[in-house]
Amino acid sequence: MTTHRTSVTPHRQPTGLGRFRAAQWPMVLGLTVLWILLWGTVTVANAVTGIIAGVVVCAVFPLPPIETQVRLRPVGILRFVLRFGLDMLVSSWRLSRYILGPGVPPCAVLAVRMRCPSDLMLTGTAVAVAAVPGSNVLDVHRATGTLYLHVLGAGEEAERERARHEVLRLEARVVRAFGTRADIEALAAYETARKEPGLWT
Repeated sequence: MTTHRTSVTPHRQPTGLGRFRAAQWPMVLGLTVLWILLWGTVTVANAVTGIIAGVVVCAVFPLPPIETQVRLRPVGILRFVLRFGLDMLVSSWRLSRYILGPGVPPCAVLAVRMRCPSDLMLTGTAVAVAAVPGSNVLDVHRATGTLYLHVLGAGEEAERERARHEVLRLEARVVRAFGTRADIEALAAYETARKEPGLWT
């Protein structure tokens, strides 16, 4: 009786530079996008410094692979960029109107609970909201996924509801641009249950 041995080569996890190449470049790209959003201007200098900052952060503070946590969706990214630019223009016009208008512009602190449970989507939404003129993120409650915002020009209830609606629309666009299939399904299920049409645009 002859016994045959089968040699099985175990799957080797990438280490060192190989792991950095395989797992960290999506994070570098994400950090670059956040860097540009924080500066508020898309320039070659901001893009280059953002890449450098992302590489330094990933090299000094290596993170586990994030392939299962983020996806780059070209159509969603294009929609996000176009609508974000429009939001910047509209918010800048509102801010100028409030500042140049008579009296002290009304302000409000709002709590907006996000629908997507992903930490990355919550962080991306918070950074995008903070980059829009007239709104500042005061706190992020990770356990409940709630953003606490200081909003300029939200004195009446209708204006506060408009501000909440805009934050939720921004979250939907972030998820459509960078979220995983699970993120998109979770958001769609929440909107269907709560009957919230129109937040995907």
